[in-house]
Order: sequence, then structure tokens, then C-alpha cells
Amino acid sequence: MTATVLSPPVPEDRTSSLPLRLLLAPAGTAPALLDGAWWPRSRDLMAELPSLTAFLDPLWGRITHVTVNPTFWPVIPRKVPVKGHVVGVGWFKEEQDPHKLLLLSYTTGRWDLLVIPPETGPATAARLMTEAADPFGTLTASGLMGAAEQRRIAADADSALISAWDSEGGHGARLPTSHSPARVVASVPDTPEGN
Repeated sequence: MTATVLSPPVPEDRTSSLPLRLLLAPAGTAPALLDGAWWPRSRDLMAELPSLTAFLDPLWGRITHVTVNPTFWPVIPRKVPVKGHVVGVGWFKEEQDPHKLLLLSYTTGRWDLLVIPPETGPATAARLMTEAADPFGTLTASGLMGAAEQRRIAADADSALISAWDSEGGHGARLPTSHSPARVVASVPDTPEGN
């Protein structure tokens, strides 16, 4: 009689080999609403969390648990393997800001990171990262994202106004090349002689 032993499926390695996009508040600064910002390359927690937690483990102590708001994460795994350990993943719909990632270390504490959507442009992401890492920042993660959206709307409106102005002969207006420029002729009123 023969027995067949099936080995468990090997999980595919989906971790990103690209550099981590993360900016943290300066060490030793007063606690702020956010401890920095993370700009993942996708909304795949299995692919994104290992490199983030592996980077933070030596800085903040072993990250043991992460929580997210499921609003922007299509799949939330219960556990994510990281070099040398497993990170538990949980979610809170009402209690947690949808633009924030909460990291916990049993030995050290808790950190809150702004999560910048992967599709965000580089200039906006850089500004958001800087604002989130500001130790004197007073905006929440959703507050920062709302302010960025307002800046985008204002820039789009400005761009639309400039386009309309240009199309109506504004900025790009030139003198027609087929006509010679008009000459200004001044007339001097006749005055009686001797006055």
C-alpha cells in the first residue's frame, strides 16, 4: 500500500523588489497625529506589508500587528509572513481613518502612518509625505488627503481658466501676420495764429 502526502501549497512571493516609499517623522520629536507616510505601489497587503514591516522592525521593534480600514483594501489577509515572524492583520471600518495604517509592536508601542493611494502622482505624494512627517502637523490622515484634493480641484480650475483665456485670444494672442501694424496718427487742433 502506498500513501500520498501532499505538501501544503507554497505561497507565491508577491513582495515588491522596488524601493520602499516611506517618510517618517524625525526620531525623538513630540508625538503628533501621524508618525509619517507610506506610499505603497499597490493595494495588495500581502505584497506590500512584508517590506514595510521588515524595514520598521529594527527601528521600532518587531511589528506584531497591523490594522487598516477596509475601505481602500480589497483583500485583508489575517496574517502576513515577514522575515522571521508573522504579522497579524486586522481591520476596523468605523473606528479607523480609511487613509491610515496602524502598526503595533508589543515591546515598543504604536505608530500611525498616512497611506497615500498608489495611483497618486509623485508631486502630490511628496507633498503629502512631507506634511505627514511634520512633527508639528495638526491634520489627520483624512484631513491631509482632503487638503490634497482641494489643491487638485483648485489647480484644475486654474488650468481650465487659463485654457479658456488662451482660446479666447489671451496669453497666446499675436498680431496677425498678414496685416501691417496700424499707425497711430495724432491730430492737433487748429489754433488761431497769435494766440
